[in-house]
This record gives sequence, structure tokens and C-alpha cells, in this order.
Amino acid sequence: MNFAALDLHPAIQSALDECGYSEMTPIQRQAIVPARRGRDILANAQTGTGKTAAFSLPVLQQLADKPKELESGQVRALILTPTRELAQQLFDTIGRYNQHLGLRMVAVYGGVNLDTQMKKLRRGADLLIATPGRMLEHINACNVNLGTTEFVVLDEADRMLDMGFVTDVMSILDVTPKSRQTLLFSATLSDSVHKLSNKILTRPEKIKAARHNTIADTIEHVVYPVEEQRKADLFAELIKEENWFQVLVFTSTKAQANELMMDLKYDGIEAVLCHGDKSQGARRRAVADFKAGKIQVLVATEVAARGLDIQGLEQVVNYNLPYLAEDYVHRVGRAGRAGMAGKAISFVSREEEQALASIEKLIGSQIRRVFRKGYEVGSRDGLRKRIHKKGPKRRINKATRTQTIAKKAAKPKKR
Repeated sequence: MNFAALDLHPAIQSALDECGYSEMTPIQRQAIVPARRGRDILANAQTGTGKTAAFSLPVLQQLADKPKELESGQVRALILTPTRELAQQLFDTIGRYNQHLGLRMVAVYGGVNLDTQMKKLRRGADLLIATPGRMLEHINACNVNLGTTEFVVLDEADRMLDMGFVTDVMSILDVTPKSRQTLLFSATLSDSVHKLSNKILTRPEKIKAARHNTIADTIEHVVYPVEEQRKADLFAELIKEENWFQVLVFTSTKAQANELMMDLKYDGIEAVLCHGDKSQGARRRAVADFKAGKIQVLVATEVAARGLDIQGLEQVVNYNLPYLAEDYVHRVGRAGRAGMAGKAISFVSREEEQALASIEKLIGSQIRRVFRKGYEVGSRDGLRKRIHKKGPKRRINKATRTQTIAKKAAKPKKR
């Protein structure tokens, strides 16, 4: 079934044609028609299935069908999403569908000046994209009025719950009309997601677009058993030996990301950071430079696991396995997109073996192990002796390493 069969507003259809959209994906075929008719939706949709169009096109169509003059602070449609990166990506993507329609769109999220956003909100918005925390700030400051909001979309609902936003989400929904249409999209349908859906949805159309927690067949999965303190050495060696042009690498914490960044700089590998301690502008520049091929390695925490769409990305590395097995699916989903081949490489210490077992159970297959000489996982006593004998550079004093990096940076380059 193609989009032309939907009889969409000419401005929307024209935008879809320019985007190169013709055939609908499964989630779009199942969700657009009932959503356009005003039904609440509970959708199980994986990243990369076309879910943004599935929930935004019926909302845009209904807004276009019944145009209204916006009053100060009024919001007709609200889309909640868990992270700044996803909010910006939704704004860009939906903006392309809206390019000829001309509806007023606004995005609000943390890391950006509150007053600047306030001025935009005071003018009203046909469609507002927001993160829960920043949305509540504007509600409490009386910068926005959701009393006449007609549509609410929860994107990546499972992720919002994982991040502890359930109270914020409920507080936001409490100030919207009971008569609103609500669309809930989630990559996983956990008990907590079902509990939320029962509270906020009315006789929803239930949609499952793909097998639960499916991973693209084009992705090859590999595990390197390695001690935690040797991961940085292994990563640097693989980058150079395999001649990886672009690598997205995930750590579990910001501290681990910072430490890895220092190790990569020591090895002369161009890398940038993307985690919660970085400003929104810095994170946006980091991703843009990585996408443009200016940077070889993007070091990220879970904040970047969803929403990143990098054309031609072949390698995703799990420097540390995620705490939740489901997050493995979203991390490695950054590679192998649009039918392209990709590789998911995971460094697994003894302490992470249980997490690996959970991931293998979730995806329904055992991941191939690669045992690399010199990085064998043995007893702790044996490892200490080997490290002491080899004396790897990675275990040098941090202050000394920082001084070394500074000297390298200050040294004049030969012309």
C-alpha cells in the first residue's frame, strides 16, 4: 500500500513525494488510518520502522483538516519524547512533512535558554515537541496552555519510564483534556508500559509492527571476552588493525566515557563525547561532526542509543554492556540501517557475563565469541602478573597521561 492511497492533504503528499516516500512500512499501514479516524493507539514499534511518520502524519492531517487561529500559549498537538536528541530529530523529521503545510511547530528541551523557548510558546503552537522535564518547567511558569490540546503522542514510552519520567508524564497529561486523542508508541511493551497505557488510553487500537525486540538480519554480532582494565587497549588496537573509519561506542556511565576519551586521545585517535554532562550545543556539534566524517569515534552513553540515524555506519561497539538487555537492541540498531550490513562488537568482562546471557536470551541466539591473543580472561592473580610484566601504557598515572596529551597538543607540527 502506498501513501497516495491515503488521500492525504496535497501539501503533505507533496512533502512525502519530495522525501522519496512511496510504499508504507508495516507500522504505517497499521497505524495511520485508525489514528486519522481519531482512535487512541498502543503501538509496539522498533526504532527504524518508520514510526515517526506513523504517528505524525495522522496528527498533521487532522490539524490541516480543522485549521484554527492560535491563542497565546495554546498547543493543539503535543509530542513527548525522552531525550533532547530525539526531540530535535523529531522536529527536523516532522518539519519535512510539514514544509508545505506551514503549521507552527516548536520544540522545547533542556540545555537551551528557557526565555527563548518561552517567547516561542507565547505565540502558540500547532505542534509542540518536548521532553517531560522541560515541558513541566514551562507549565509551572505558565508559559504554555494545554487546556485545549487535542492530540498527545508519547514517543519511546518505555524509555521515558526507564528514565523515571512517569510522574512528569502523568502530571503533564493531567492538565490536558480527557477528550484528547492519545497515541503511545513503545519499542517494548513491558508491564510498566501496559500499566501506563491502561491509565491514559481509551479503547486503543493495539498494533504490533514487528517481532518483539527484533534485530536487523544484516547485523553481525561478536563478543570479545576481555578484562575491564584491558578494554581500552583492545579497542585502540581494533580501530587501527581493522581500519575502522567510523565507530559509535557506548559506555554505561559518563565517567567511563570520559576515561575512554582520554585513552583515545593518548593513542592519537580523533574522538568526541556525547553524554548528559555536555551542553546541548556541544552534543549537537559532536554528532554533526561524526556524521560528517570529521571524527573517527563518537563516545556515547545511553542518551544517544535511540534516535541517531547515521548513514553508512558499520560498527557499533559496546564498551560496556547495557544494564537492560532491551537497550542492547537499541544500541546496535544504529548500525545496519536501511538494509545495510553492520557489525555489533561487545567487550565483555567476567562481571558482565550474566548481562550477556540476558541479551542472548532476549535476541534468541548465542553471540559468537572471539578470543584475542594477549587479552585472555584468566584468574586475577595471573592478570596482575601479565600486566606488571607487559606494563601497558593504559595503566600509567592519570596525571602523567594528561601531561603527555597536553605536551603532544602543544608540540608544533612539522610543515
